[in-house]
Amino acid sequence: MIASLRPLSILGLSALLAACAGQHGSGLGELPSSPPGSIAQLLQQAEQSKPQQALLLRLSAADQALQQHDLAQAQRILDALPLDTLAPAQQMFASTLSAELALARQKPKSALQALQHPSFARLGELPMTQQARSRLARAGALELDGQTLEAVRERIALAKLLDARHSQDNHETIWRLLSGLSSERLDGIADTERELAGWKQLLKLTRSNASPARQVADIAQWQAANPQHPAALQLPLAVVQLQEIANRPLTHVALLLPSQGQLASVASALRDGFLAAHYQSGARGELKISLHDSSQLNNLDAFYRQARSEGVELVVGPLEKPLVNQLSQQAQLPIPTLALNYSEGRQEGPPQLFQFGLSAEDEAREVANRAWADGLRRAVALVPSGEWGERVLAAFRQDWEARGGSLLAAEHVDQPVQLAQQIANLLQLRDSENRARTLQAGLGSAVAAQPARRQDIDFVFLAATPAQARQIKPALSFQYAGDLPVYATSHLFTGSNDPARDRELSGIRFCETPWLLGSDGEGLRSQVVGQWPAAAGSLGRLYAMGADAYRLAPRLSQLQMAPGVRVEGLSGSLALAPGQRISRSLPWAEYRDGRLQRLEPSRQ
Repeated sequence: MIASLRPLSILGLSALLAACAGQHGSGLGELPSSPPGSIAQLLQQAEQSKPQQALLLRLSAADQALQQHDLAQAQRILDALPLDTLAPAQQMFASTLSAELALARQKPKSALQALQHPSFARLGELPMTQQARSRLARAGALELDGQTLEAVRERIALAKLLDARHSQDNHETIWRLLSGLSSERLDGIADTERELAGWKQLLKLTRSNASPARQVADIAQWQAANPQHPAALQLPLAVVQLQEIANRPLTHVALLLPSQGQLASVASALRDGFLAAHYQSGARGELKISLHDSSQLNNLDAFYRQARSEGVELVVGPLEKPLVNQLSQQAQLPIPTLALNYSEGRQEGPPQLFQFGLSAEDEAREVANRAWADGLRRAVALVPSGEWGERVLAAFRQDWEARGGSLLAAEHVDQPVQLAQQIANLLQLRDSENRARTLQAGLGSAVAAQPARRQDIDFVFLAATPAQARQIKPALSFQYAGDLPVYATSHLFTGSNDPARDRELSGIRFCETPWLLGSDGEGLRSQVVGQWPAAAGSLGRLYAMGADAYRLAPRLSQLQMAPGVRVEGLSGSLALAPGQRISRSLPWAEYRDGRLQRLEPSRQ
């Protein structure tokens, strides 16, 4: 949805950056002005004018049609212009219009191609307004094409051409684009790119595990060391909001988790991760954390009344889905609450309720994002039988098809004995065998034919347990599909690497929490694993989630006010999604000869 609105905002700013008429440079030619009259009147005047004036009038008419979002009319006018015979200034103007048209149609590659016209070698000779318009189109095309860092570089160059008002919009866009990048992508920015490196340094300070007060102090030191940097002269809105948070620190959080029942061990890991992050933050004396047992809870209303009377400012929990469902059905909550699970359904809950968990649906969407960024477009799916598998498949299908991908087929894995048949169905191997039998019957003699899988599949989406995955990958090879890329959720990873057993998984790419892929969170993971060795295995995901719940706690209002803000956590890169649910973006790894290999982030 956001991406579809960007071209319109580009067109709106382009209208304010309308080119000035006049001669510009030796042999550069004249730019069109903004003459009065409708599109029809301008085209009629062009019919009655000399050739050079007619060209300028038609360019003005095409520009006006574009600003009015009459894309078809603008395209017809541009198509009728002899681009190769125009003066360089007019070629750049027409090519910029073509790029803006392509952006309005969600075609960034076409826009970039239009902006590669040889005439742009002289862009610096045009008036600043036209330079800004062309560079703005290029920045928008790079962003829409997933070339985020290149879009940022273009906007840094663009900033020097903008007035104060548009410069601020550009400033915030640079921050938004960089905020969407993983820490690994940011680390790839060289210090020699001084202005871009300054943006990187500031962003990384906002992503540290320190308390908001410590972060604000570090940011002030960065400003003092970089007094002329654009972001130091005018801090991005998200940083200003962080300063406001630091000025209103949380003083009392209630941690509401069960100490008994089947969720007690899960709750214990979450609680230990939360408290470990608290001790590491240095805010021990500033924040009171009271522990409450949700397994003994009879009445949520009574709990909130007591918590409010004790000065609790935020509730973290509950974990139990029935309790989260109860909270989601309330119109209002007396205290802001970060639930550690998701309610059933997608209905809007009260404005004070935030929901955070290790959602399998997030991982399915992460697979769709990575596969699309890798240039894959046609998928088949293997998911477990049952309600969980249906939810994961539905999340993948919805996100994948919204991007324009095709889900060609899906199979639900249940009994291992059926696995060969299910994969054969998925790959349409039986169709190939039937064709061979038909040909053999027609010829009346034996035919040498090897079964062939369908050739229109780009990759397999896999959601499976480790045991299932160890059967599925060899079965794909047996069924003539060993070359098919497999993209999986984290559920196939036990949390520890066993090369002898995991060799069967070689070639599978999967998303996983930063915690289990080795990110240390400024030493927090090492401290936790040293005290609770189980945190090094699959339980580590829960310790990471508990630590991230602590990091989210003071920043919930910031996430509400600025939806583009992300918190770089140990369970993933966290952002606020619709319904006030915390969504996670995850790093990637691949099995190679049974060993894990961390993958480079995708461009997007």
